[in-house]
Amino acid sequence: MPRLSLNRLFSTAPASEQAVLFSIIAIVTILSAVPMGRLMLEGVAPGGSFGLTVAQDVLTTRSTWIAAWHSIQVAVGGTIIAVLLGGTVALLVALTDIRGKTVFTFCFVLPLMIPPQVTALAWLQVFGPASPMLKSFGIAPPLGTPNPLHSATGIIALLGIHYAPLVFLTLRAGLRNLPFELMEAAKASGARWYTVLRTVVLPLMTPPLVAGVALAFVSSVGNFGIPALLGIPARYSVLTTLIFRRLAGFGPSALAEIAVLSVLIGIIAVSGILVQAWMLRGRDFRVVNVSAKIQPYQIGRWRPAVETAGWVVILGILVLPLVALVFTALVPAYGVKLTFATATLENLSYVINDHAATKRAFVNSFLLAGGAAIILVPLCVLLAYFLVWRSSPILRVLNFTAELPYALPGVVLAIAAILIFIKPLPFFGLSIYNTVWIILVAYIARFLTLELRPIISGFHQIDRGLEEAAQMSGAGLIYRLRTVILPLVAPAAAAGALLVFLTAFNELTVSALLWSSGAETLGVVVFSLEEGGFSTQAAAVAVLTVIVTVGLMLLLSLAGGRMPKGAVPWHD
Repeated sequence: MPRLSLNRLFSTAPASEQAVLFSIIAIVTILSAVPMGRLMLEGVAPGGSFGLTVAQDVLTTRSTWIAAWHSIQVAVGGTIIAVLLGGTVALLVALTDIRGKTVFTFCFVLPLMIPPQVTALAWLQVFGPASPMLKSFGIAPPLGTPNPLHSATGIIALLGIHYAPLVFLTLRAGLRNLPFELMEAAKASGARWYTVLRTVVLPLMTPPLVAGVALAFVSSVGNFGIPALLGIPARYSVLTTLIFRRLAGFGPSALAEIAVLSVLIGIIAVSGILVQAWMLRGRDFRVVNVSAKIQPYQIGRWRPAVETAGWVVILGILVLPLVALVFTALVPAYGVKLTFATATLENLSYVINDHAATKRAFVNSFLLAGGAAIILVPLCVLLAYFLVWRSSPILRVLNFTAELPYALPGVVLAIAAILIFIKPLPFFGLSIYNTVWIILVAYIARFLTLELRPIISGFHQIDRGLEEAAQMSGAGLIYRLRTVILPLVAPAAAAGALLVFLTAFNELTVSALLWSSGAETLGVVVFSLEEGGFSTQAAAVAVLTVIVTVGLMLLLSLAGGRMPKGAVPWHD
């Protein structure tokens, strides 16, 4: 397909398509490019007056560089654990004949879908002298013993566990396309499995492995829930928690300083992406003349031991913390041993029926997540139409721009949204600052790419001849989209919408900085209850959140067979 310049792209398209394309470019620019530009402008021109005094003050403050170093430290440590754990599991699932892969993959990916603040809260219930689970089994440490998770080591460990599925999904996608012939040739030459792994598999898997490393690093840098619940009590600051404390303590008056800190987070995150590009530069990983997919290794008598080890990992990273969370949700007070006499549903009943903030948060989270998912479907269908079936440098830039809010830490987008909406909107005179609408706009910008990727996969599987036939019959773009294209990409669009809903429903990093009274989300409520010392009630809300998350994932898994390959990340 020939590449088109911007002028030629517009001039060759019918008037109706020109209007749609212009609207799409304008919307994506407003959602992605404008917030990033506004953030950088505030760093160099606070309040509209150019000056580097604020930036110099922030960048010469000791607390800034302590937090920056801590952010790098926990991100690197968490990434290493994520790569080792996620990479090992990906190799076992993709290259061996272990049984129960579908269920095992679902369980291994589940921690990634559980919100990080719930992950941190669940693990906090596993250790410490007041743990209801440890008390119930009579193995709680003595009173006064500090919780080992309130440390840099605890943050690193949980970041690694939380993002190991991210590395797993990225690497497994590459392993699916690993050529069978090369592995068979190596084995026929007498190479042992570890030699095949070292000389064939790992070299060819360099791009997805490096991509997984970059994703885990960027995600760890921008994570707020885990460093907040584990680091704040230990006075261990990272950049995300430093920004939260500055905004909570000084409010809008500190926006210029916070903008500089947000740009610093963005620089660290982008550095990880640039390192990824540098590592792959000048190297060719293409394989030609591949006619068959890989066949799993027959591990024979070792299979029971490997399967057992895999399920022990699931028991440790998923079942154990969730059981501890349920124990805490079922006791009348934190630190009480769970027995038949002490077990109670009072915490669950309270947060469902009596706690106003939780009820508002459930409604807000459902409406915000559902609203973002619904709005993004038509927007991404139109965007994917041009990205897949048109070829232009401006469209490639547009694709990159759309991914920017998701690639950068959520705190960066949140601060940019505050800077844009703190004043009434031009021409309309309306202000959405301190309302639920600012969170909705931020969700639409941040999760646009989650909806876009499955739809693009769906477009690649459509025979364009159907759309061209409708066009030759005189059907306009909107009519073709409604009657021909949308029915064909509907499964992919539904998968993307569910992914958006699932992710937004559990989101904290963005809403923690944008929420206001009456506009709480579930992530904010869990964090606030735990910070306020109401651990049993926080655990109850977290249990309800996990139930909804698992239900949505099961729904996606059941529909996975009808979705385009790769639309549901954990589905084969």
